[in-house]
Amino acid sequence: MKAIVFLGGGRITSALIAGLRLAKFGEPIVVHDRHPSKLQKLKRQYGVMIETDLHRAVESARLLIIAVRPDSVRGLLKEVAPYIHRPVTAVSLAAGIPLSTLRTGLRSPVRWVRAMPSPLCRTRRGLTAMAFSGNFPRAARAEVLNVFSLVGKIVEISEEQFDAFTVTFSSSQGYHALGTLIAAAEAVGLDRKTARIAAAHGLGDAIAAWREGNTPLDELIEEATTPGGTAAAVMASMNDAGYRRIVEQGLRAGIRQARKNAGR
Repeated sequence: MKAIVFLGGGRITSALIAGLRLAKFGEPIVVHDRHPSKLQKLKRQYGVMIETDLHRAVESARLLIIAVRPDSVRGLLKEVAPYIHRPVTAVSLAAGIPLSTLRTGLRSPVRWVRAMPSPLCRTRRGLTAMAFSGNFPRAARAEVLNVFSLVGKIVEISEEQFDAFTVTFSSSQGYHALGTLIAAAEAVGLDRKTARIAAAHGLGDAIAAWREGNTPLDELIEEATTPGGTAAAVMASMNDAGYRRIVEQGLRAGIRQARKNAGR
């Protein structure tokens, strides 16, 4: 039996498996983790096969997904290296770890891909960035794309863009903006329930309308901000306070943390 094998049973593994199950993905899924409680939970929730022995887990892999924290990747690859004696596709979900480091940890016959999936993969509304090693076999590439396309959209980017993508696409951006707008709306007079409704419309419904249509963003902003109106006053005040600068500052802090976590 050759399966999709996850090394690491944490949050992103759970999200990906949930999305695959929702998509009726029927191929074998195996999860290895050092913590039996995580494995038992995944088995109960999604009916996956669990494997406590790393050697057996790797031996069963057709597609090997590295889903551990960045500071654990190098150690895991050292453990895995003695068990790989045949071509296998390995997908790293570890933020900040470049392909060069992955290839050093596990050389040929391993074919490496970097992937950065969103937790929204859980609902099949995810987004996954991917960067493939050079000379990646066409059939193996198609297999990886087919699996991840089941849980959302895929965007192929250069590896140089990975850190910037990672800090930009996180669903935490939307949740944080929503929470901030709700709190501000309460501060200026709305009750919490109404604040949530108004803020969710202002952010979620507006973005959904933009994505579903073909009107340029600048035109939508102009339509929503009548000169001399309330929306224009809000936007102007936020811009004057350094809104864009603060967001950029946050993204740069995230990039620095990703590189720190990866030991770069």
